[in-house]
Formats: sequence, structure tokens, C-alpha cells
Amino acid sequence: MDIGAIWSTIILNPMINSLMWIYSGLAQNFGLAIIVFTILVRLITYPLTASQIKSTKSMQEMQKSKKWQDIQKKHKGDREKLAKEQMDLYKEMGVSPFGSCLPTVIQFPVIIGLYQAIIRALAVTPIQLLELTRHIYPFYNAAALIPLNNYFLWLDLSLPEKDYGIAIAGFTIPILAVLVMATTFLQSRLMTPPSTTGDQGANMGRMMNLYMPLFMGYLAYSFPSGLALYFVTSNLVGILQYGIMGKLDWRNLLPERFSSGSKTSK
Repeated sequence: MDIGAIWSTIILNPMINSLMWIYSGLAQNFGLAIIVFTILVRLITYPLTASQIKSTKSMQEMQKSKKWQDIQKKHKGDREKLAKEQMDLYKEMGVSPFGSCLPTVIQFPVIIGLYQAIIRALAVTPIQLLELTRHIYPFYNAAALIPLNNYFLWLDLSLPEKDYGIAIAGFTIPILAVLVMATTFLQSRLMTPPSTTGDQGANMGRMMNLYMPLFMGYLAYSFPSGLALYFVTSNLVGILQYGIMGKLDWRNLLPERFSSGSKTSK
């Protein structure tokens, strides 16, 4: 079995058939099907979210520890030695510097699979429809479902929003892409609280907070709107999960110097 067949069996086919099943139960509304599917994915990957939060908390505790502060003072002018001592302290305290990034990395196969599933599910040409039927499980009555309704609110889920977005003063405004950037920034800030400077973990977190919203916004702008709808829903559900766990602190949205000052003054 080649890699393409493995990918179809493990990722693509289950996603297409899950979307089709949800779609058939929601008055054949593909936008709602994507939203419900996203919520289910978030619930399934909840253990990863909990692990991310735990890893972030452990990282903060390490950064506040006296041992780490002493190491920073001792090797202030030697970056190589500081990095080595930092990694040794990570191992000693059982902290993974990449633990907070793991859920984002795990999400990429889901994003790729969902993109392919949406493209195939929204087939319109005879060749595309034939290709779609090859991914649908035999017990589905595909003829009763396809072609799918690809409209949701103002969105054509099969096309990038840049191709048909709302025009204001002659410019096409990709509303969904803007929402993707805003909710990605909001989620990353809320789930990666301000940390002390001077170490690789903190620098990595700041870089992720800066570039990830732009990257996700680019994907939402360039690829079919169905994928952007998935991004927005996933971000909002992630923030809701974070709030239910009692970890939501809106002060994390403030610049770090103000946030730290606010917490110190309490």
C-alpha cells in the first residue's frame, strides 16, 4: 500500500464520510457540517489541549524558579552555556520546550485532510463527482447527497473569499480571513501567557504569537472558504475550552510590561 492510499484510508476518507454524514443530518447545510465537524475534532483532541496547558504552566514555573534565575545570572554573557544549562534544567524538571507547540503541529494533518475533503466534497464537474464517489463508503447513498450545497451565509465554501468577498470602496474585504487572524491571535495570547525574557522557550512563544496569525490568515485568504470557516470555529472552541478549564485571563492580551505590572500590584 502506497502513501497516498494510506493517507486516504486513515485521514481523507473518514473526513469526507464524516462531513457527508453530518451534512445529511443538518438539512444538507455544508457550512453547519464544517462547524459541527470542527467541534467534534476539538473534543477528540482535547487531551492535547490539556497537555499544552500543562506544559505551558510547567514552563512558567521553571522560568520563575530560583535555580533558573541563578543560571541566567551565572551565564549571562555566554549564550551557548546558557542554552545547555537550560536544556539540562528542562530535563531535570520534566519540562518539554516544544510541548506547547505540539497541538498546533498535530493540527496540520487535520488542516490538510480537511482542505482535501472540502475540495472533493464540493465536486461539481463529472470527473470530480466520479472521484468523490471513490472516497464515499459503500453504505452511503451518494446519489442522494451530491452535488453538495456549497453556500453558507455569504460564503461560497468551494472558493477563496478573495474571489468573491464583500467589496467596499472598490476593495474586496476578506472578512473571514480577518476573523481567522483575530481569533488566532486571541487564542495564542490567551493560551501562551506572558513569560520572562531571555530564554529560548519565551522567544519561541513570542515568535509563534506574532507569525501564526499572519500565516493562518494567509491560508484563509488563499484557500477555499470552508477551510477558513474551520479555522474560526476551531479557534473559538479552543478559547471556550480554555475558559471552561478556568485558565482564561484577559490580562494576557496586554503588552507584557503592563500585564506583569498589573499582576505585581495585586
